[in-house]
Amino acid sequence: MINSGILSAVGNTPLIELQRALPNLHFRLFAKLEALNPGGSSKDRPALWILREAMSSGRLREGNVVIESSSGNMGIGLAQACRVFGLRFICVIDPKTAPQNERLLRLYGAEIEMVNEPDPASGEFLPARIARVRELMEVNSGSFWPNQYANLRNSEAHYDTTMREIAEALHDRVDFLFCATSTCGTITGCAEYVRDHDLGTRIVAVDAVGSRIFGCLSGNRLIPGFGAGFRPELCRPDLVDLCIHVSDLDCVSGCRRLLSSESLLAGGSSGGVFAAVERLRQEIPAGSWCVMILPDRGERYLETIYSDEWVCRNLGLGSCLGLDQIPVPRISGSGSDESWYGEGRMLS
Repeated sequence: MINSGILSAVGNTPLIELQRALPNLHFRLFAKLEALNPGGSSKDRPALWILREAMSSGRLREGNVVIESSSGNMGIGLAQACRVFGLRFICVIDPKTAPQNERLLRLYGAEIEMVNEPDPASGEFLPARIARVRELMEVNSGSFWPNQYANLRNSEAHYDTTMREIAEALHDRVDFLFCATSTCGTITGCAEYVRDHDLGTRIVAVDAVGSRIFGCLSGNRLIPGFGAGFRPELCRPDLVDLCIHVSDLDCVSGCRRLLSSESLLAGGSSGGVFAAVERLRQEIPAGSWCVMILPDRGERYLETIYSDEWVCRNLGLGSCLGLDQIPVPRISGSGSDESWYGEGRMLS
């Protein structure tokens, strides 16, 4: 069957089994490759869902302007869809946005608004970006804010597509689902699908050290689009069984080990998800089927995670190391925090 247009390629990404990344596993480990969406990330799904619903409801018409705050992937997904739908798009970014992502946004036709100063109260750029979105909404009549942190179409996209695809591929056998957090659209949508279809899947949220989503103290984070400086409205802690916080070094190590073992060039938060699986591996019952959602592609991190110079400069490792030489962080010394929700049981 021949589909029409690039947006018809959103979704139905491959689910592969990893057999080399963690030797001698007593469970099966699968990876959902969201990098193979046409815009390069899982954010293509909510970008399409949000715009399509807004257009079908009449809130958004051809020629209108879409305004959103994004560090990269959601902006790229929106820019791609806006180009197809004939919509003007303004993306509000900050200095932490990777230069490559900014170039991609401009290539797709997005107009860039740079916020150079963080929010004075929190020290975070995200509140300052959202404040700029609100200002732009006031001066652009007929504008539309997707508001990825609160829009239910975000989580619904992952309910209707991401988790459904995983469940169908594995015939509803999903014992553990590992998912990185940011807007919480992916993890909430997937967890709601698990609940409504009585799959019995344990939902593991993987959050960044320094993110405020699951109660960690606010701190500097180097991986864009991973974690957040506040708890998004889409966050549903009651649907999460476990949260594991991972450091920037965990993400770098995880990414490079996925590359060296599986020839899988994954994005920053994907390395954190892999690190979380490794940390929990002894707690996972034998014979379990575990799924990692890997949100984006590694080409967007060539100047950061996959740059030895950047790693040495930002993580203080002292000397530049090759791809296979990044140390595996010790669990007890990584500055991470793990806690079970509900029971309150701490991992040893």
